Amino acid sequence: MALAMSARSRFLSVPIVPFEVAPGLTVRDILARMQGISFQGRNLARAHAAWRAMLNDDVLIFLGTAGALSAGGLRLLLAHLVRERFVDCVVTTGANLYHDLHETLGRHHFRGHPGADDCALKEDGIDRVYDTYASEDEFVENDSWIAAFTATLERRPYTTREYLYTLGERLWATTGRHGFLTAAYRAQVPIFCPALADSSIGMGISQARHADPAAGQIDVIGDIIESANLVVRHPRTASIVLGGGTPKNFINQASVQAAFYHPAISGHAYAIQIITDVPHFGGASGASLDEAKSWGKLDSEATRVTVQADATLALPLLVSALAETQPASRRAPLVRFDPSGPTMHVDGRPLSRAFEISE
Repeated sequence: MALAMSARSRFLSVPIVPFEVAPGLTVRDILARMQGISFQGRNLARAHAAWRAMLNDDVLIFLGTAGALSAGGLRLLLAHLVRERFVDCVVTTGANLYHDLHETLGRHHFRGHPGADDCALKEDGIDRVYDTYASEDEFVENDSWIAAFTATLERRPYTTREYLYTLGERLWATTGRHGFLTAAYRAQVPIFCPALADSSIGMGISQARHADPAAGQIDVIGDIIESANLVVRHPRTASIVLGGGTPKNFINQASVQAAFYHPAISGHAYAIQIITDVPHFGGASGASLDEAKSWGKLDSEATRVTVQADATLALPLLVSALAETQPASRRAPLVRFDPSGPTMHVDGRPLSRAFEISE
């Protein structure tokens, strides 16, 4: 006797659609088909949809980049994001900026091997980042270049955003080469680096301070004020984080600090994170986007996507698809700078150097 057909569960409503190979698929087509599969493939397709939604909404988009993305070959991809205004503000590590500067000055990183004899590499003056090599002698020259540049600046405190604007300006004037820093300078996209001291850029700045104790004054608390004021001025925000780290928390704390002065601010309306860390060890890098709601970092109704993947795998696919789906993005800048210097303007008004607390 045939078994009676049970009522279908409400959970069994959307079937998995197997990925079918076809000639001539674009990256956009591939991600569209990945919406029907499972695991991180589906999440990457959801991230593409969420980023497109950001671009078609009135939100200020923060991009956080950690890890060794520039050394690993993604610096021009990051430059594309700022040049095409797929993001409005960048928070990054000093390493990403330093390795970008290294190549903008005409130098290279080289393919290596993770199983190399590191003692032999040290003997040859080679620094290793997993399977990528660089010349220590060239890094020393970079540090001296940064020190010499820093020595030319006014003897006053600079936020990291101001310092990096002028650094991008000098790099462009010196080299005329496209890169992450020079693209941000030319597109007027602000870059914050709250852990600038934890990098070779910080080491170069310290060399300038060694020569002149008044040189190289960096105001990281000013970074908090400026980033929070960006949120105060444009409360609908979005967060895209690659790799967690300090940039992830700094972007999120901008909303929390802004809400301290303006309680109506409710956190990011959208959030995407592409990470390899996991939440169960308690670190901020792997913290879930749901957890972020408890801190007020995300709005309770925020669109949120986590992709558990290496950014060097996910980001080329994601940004290539964006280039196809948003070919003429070039959104109107939400942030501009004075023609004569690095003062930020939002909505046509200069950003305050104190917390903007008046309504």
